[in-house]
Amino acid sequence: MLNPPFSAAADFMRVSEIARVLIRHGLGDVVRRLGWAGWLEKAGHAVRWEHAADLAQLPPPVQARRALEELGPTFVKLGQILAGRADLFAPEWISEFEKLHSRVPPLPYESIRQQLAEDLGGDPEQVFARFDREALAGASIAQVHTAALADGTEVIVKVRRPGIQPQIEADLRLVERLAALAEREWPDLQPYRPVELVRQFGRSLRRELDFGTECRQAERIAHNFAGHPEVVIPAIYWQWTRERVNVQQRIDGIPGEDLVRVDAAGLDRKVLARRGAQAVLKMIVEDGLFHADPHPGNVFYLPGNRLAFIDFGMVGRLSRRRRDELLRLLLGLVQRRPQPVADVLLEWTDSAADTLDVTATVDESVLQADIEAFVDQYHGVPLARLSLGSMLVDVTTILRQHRLALPGDLALLIKAFISLEGMGRGLDPDFHMATEALPMLTKALHERYRPQALAQRGWESVRRIAEVVTGLPDDLARLLRAARRGRVQVHIDVQNLQRVGDQLDNAASRLTVGLVVAALIIGSSIVMTVGGGPQLFGLPAFGLIGFLGAAVGGVWLLVSITRSGKHRP
Repeated sequence: MLNPPFSAAADFMRVSEIARVLIRHGLGDVVRRLGWAGWLEKAGHAVRWEHAADLAQLPPPVQARRALEELGPTFVKLGQILAGRADLFAPEWISEFEKLHSRVPPLPYESIRQQLAEDLGGDPEQVFARFDREALAGASIAQVHTAALADGTEVIVKVRRPGIQPQIEADLRLVERLAALAEREWPDLQPYRPVELVRQFGRSLRRELDFGTECRQAERIAHNFAGHPEVVIPAIYWQWTRERVNVQQRIDGIPGEDLVRVDAAGLDRKVLARRGAQAVLKMIVEDGLFHADPHPGNVFYLPGNRLAFIDFGMVGRLSRRRRDELLRLLLGLVQRRPQPVADVLLEWTDSAADTLDVTATVDESVLQADIEAFVDQYHGVPLARLSLGSMLVDVTTILRQHRLALPGDLALLIKAFISLEGMGRGLDPDFHMATEALPMLTKALHERYRPQALAQRGWESVRRIAEVVTGLPDDLARLLRAARRGRVQVHIDVQNLQRVGDQLDNAASRLTVGLVVAALIIGSSIVMTVGGGPQLFGLPAFGLIGFLGAAVGGVWLLVSITRSGKHRP
């Protein structure tokens, strides 16, 4: 029996609520397979299934999306993250997840006033020269008010909803247990690492709850664009910024989705599309820290064809190694060279398979052939006709067909590429992401192989080797101390050990049966020579029974040996 996914009364009530929502939206089978119905009924909570038929006619992706919306901010955010996992879900699921939004009616000012005063160090009306009580916008985690500083600077004040953190923490605890339960109940999910996916989601959501972290990320990106006046990042006012409140410069521009105002203002759509693409590509390829959700709602257009990015609650990070791999992958796609694409994806899947010990499920030759066939179909296609976002989605679809998942840090990257290309096409129907990306990718690759860069990487390798060598005496000393105390453990993993054990067991069984057959033959022969006793067909009955048992045992031995020979590789 699996342990219930709750450890407190509050958790139990939340599980009960989640079960009712899933059933109401036609997902009762999930509740049954997880065993929740039994737990709830044993605890005296009746589970009603009649609503399951009300929405049975809706496609499962629609049912799932509606359930996530009703379950609240944690599940809405989870759905938004899953919208970028084309390697895990089919297009119809991704399409529904993309419809999830976190816009909710803002709370009345009186509901947030006390918390806001605690964080600001005084009443908002005293801290600011002007504070607008009517919220500008509301979301599941926070709401935004406008204000003015003493010097007249217009700012926005982002306030976290009171009590939202305990609710999200409880939900994250339940979702992680749910992922572990699903991974045990459905072994087919193991290659997709649901537990690790939920843990990554939890870390991302906790960072988003901390507005101070969001502001530090914004300042890092602003520093990276210090020499690019065409890109604007809102200034942060740290005097009033805390974990639950964020005060930053108000951007007075045209929202990214209002293309009518863009035309009315005389802005050049082509220039805006190109600059937006170059800005995000710079974040990804050069800086390794990028805005993970560059949709039109997070972009403003300013006079002089400038752009402003806002809302850095969701950012992606790429290590130097990952950026090198990404360069090879993107260049392979843009230049229609299948081998680099296959090599990079095989490296990623190798690391995933090693982590999960599922190498036997990955047929590398078939995977490589599928990738090469996919990339080769673009051979000779003009660069202007390539859709880089669509190509990335197709690559992840191939991985999904092979039951492989991308590393978590790359899922946000592909989501950013798709959002960016969609925004560029909205501005300029002739926008081509591949055309914009090729020069920057080529330049970045050349930078990686400049003599200075090669020398720096060589020096770093020498330094790491020196650190290992110099630390060797200390490591040996610790090993010897552990050995003297009996704390050294040696684990030996012998491949196919179970199969060897089964073979030995079968051999022992056949040997035992052979000995019994031989004993029956010898004993029956002796009985046949002794007179007296019951007769059968004129012969000693016990002797005949012994011979019959020996014959049955002999037939079993022959069949067992024959089958063993057929199954032997």
